[in-house]
Amino acid sequence: MRWQDGDRGGNIEDRRGLRPVAAGGIGLGGLVLAAIGYFVFGISPSDTLNAVDQINGATARQEQQVGAKGIPGDRDAQFVDVIEQSTTDVWTPIFRQAGATYRRPAGMVIYQQATPTGCGAGQSAMGPFYCPQDQKVYLDLSFWQELEGRFGAGGEAARAYVIAHEIGHHVQQLTGAAEQSRRLGTRGAESGSVRLELQADCFAGVWAAHAAEVSGGRVALDPRDVEDGLRAASAVGDDTLQKQTQGQVVPDAFTHGTSAQRMRWFRAGVQSGDPAACNTFKASAL
Repeated sequence: MRWQDGDRGGNIEDRRGLRPVAAGGIGLGGLVLAAIGYFVFGISPSDTLNAVDQINGATARQEQQVGAKGIPGDRDAQFVDVIEQSTTDVWTPIFRQAGATYRRPAGMVIYQQATPTGCGAGQSAMGPFYCPQDQKVYLDLSFWQELEGRFGAGGEAARAYVIAHEIGHHVQQLTGAAEQSRRLGTRGAESGSVRLELQADCFAGVWAAHAAEVSGGRVALDPRDVEDGLRAASAVGDDTLQKQTQGQVVPDAFTHGTSAQRMRWFRAGVQSGDPAACNTFKASAL
């Protein structure tokens, strides 16, 4: 994958090296629930943490933690910076053509172990996630090792797919799709949650389709890179994760879609390059 000469946006908030934040009102149990929810059932960490808050009857009291914002110096963080800028370069004209304005996320937060978010206390065990309350993406870079070692999806293209997927959730926040999904429910093979996640996969494909064009070839995925992205999508399908963790598949507990569905919708975005092809909410068959 080509990216080293890509533009750097400086929208990175680097919290690495700051001491892990106290979880406050959520507590360790909430963090464990969020981690289990994400890796076993695919439940959004923000949904789990918000639910724990409601059960506790209070919003988590967290220490403030603000990292340095700008262009990072190390390769891994620079990769995140370049891909986030590339997604901005792709989505800005797409929104403009639709008569709308794309607003990039408030930040890409890189952290270690734990950090406060607008959705509650974030922890690295949750994996990368988007918080709609503060419109930031949260990423512990140790997830790259998890992605390759546990899920068998290595390579920079697989990492780029993950980032583009989370940016896809930001696009959904701007378009109102996130609210539409909540009205359809959060569990089950045809739920709003599954449709939202599959659409974010498709949006990641849309980014991959346009990255080379908008960057003059400085950020680009070749067919082999696309296959790496497809492997990453397959690795985090609900059925695959459930087989690994439970030994059986429970469709009623799906929240992200099967491996085949995630690959299908990512491929749909790549092949069409058109967000209109990503309307999973009107699709009769996912």
